[in-house]
Amino acid sequence: METVLRKFVLFPLLAVLAVTSPAISSAQIASAQAGSFIIAQHGHSVGTATVNVTSNPNGHLNATTVKVAMQGLNYDLTSSQQLSAANALLHVQLSATVNSSAVNVTAAPDAAQLLLNISAGGHSTTTRLAQHAAAVFLPDFDPGALDTLLALAAARNNAGLWAIVPKGTGSIAPIQLATYADEQGALDGKPITVHHLKATISGAVTDLFSGPQNQLLQAELPQQGFALIRKGFVLTPPARPGAPPAPQAAPAQGAPAQYAPIAPPQPQP
Repeated sequence: METVLRKFVLFPLLAVLAVTSPAISSAQIASAQAGSFIIAQHGHSVGTATVNVTSNPNGHLNATTVKVAMQGLNYDLTSSQQLSAANALLHVQLSATVNSSAVNVTAAPDAAQLLLNISAGGHSTTTRLAQHAAAVFLPDFDPGALDTLLALAAARNNAGLWAIVPKGTGSIAPIQLATYADEQGALDGKPITVHHLKATISGAVTDLFSGPQNQLLQAELPQQGFALIRKGFVLTPPARPGAPPAPQAAPAQGAPAQYAPIAPPQPQP
């Protein structure tokens, strides 16, 4: 495939499915997020993902569909995330099939907490999590969720972000973002400046590449060779790796920490 890949893996949450600030207008978000993506492993296409955004009186609705078909993994997902105009999470409804096993997840604020319900493998759990204003629900291979992360990062100067993790009974983990030097690429044949961020969640680093409106163009994580690439986008390899940001003072209390990924599921007997 012509798209340049760096042979990384993305998405820390597949194991869960297998086993078990300024406000940004809705119009701007819809323009940035809607799109189609290729899911690749080691440069070979293994699936697709699409995201559509519609405005409503509460803000906007991100609707994502994902399909992956490869040895050891058949994965179909539909996810609807209702967000406020400022990208605050209002409600999530996720349905997936992983290797013929059905998974359903819902999440929504409840008083001062976040209520997370997970049904998988014939078992159901309900967990109350600490609620944060800038929390992102992160299903695997969901470009809409990563667009939300990028929008919140731009609005909040990369600070105070959290990942809602539907693993086991569910958890929430802080996200650390670092900005790297801009790179270059092409979108639908036209040159484009590409912003480069590294998101660290419990020790796992995901490279995020976005356009001038903070729309997701490509995402990579260094395990198992997965990448998510917007159709029509080609990242131009830089002449040398971008330098990491200068050391900063220790984060204030409540600032993001690190978070570890979960490996993709193995075939079940």
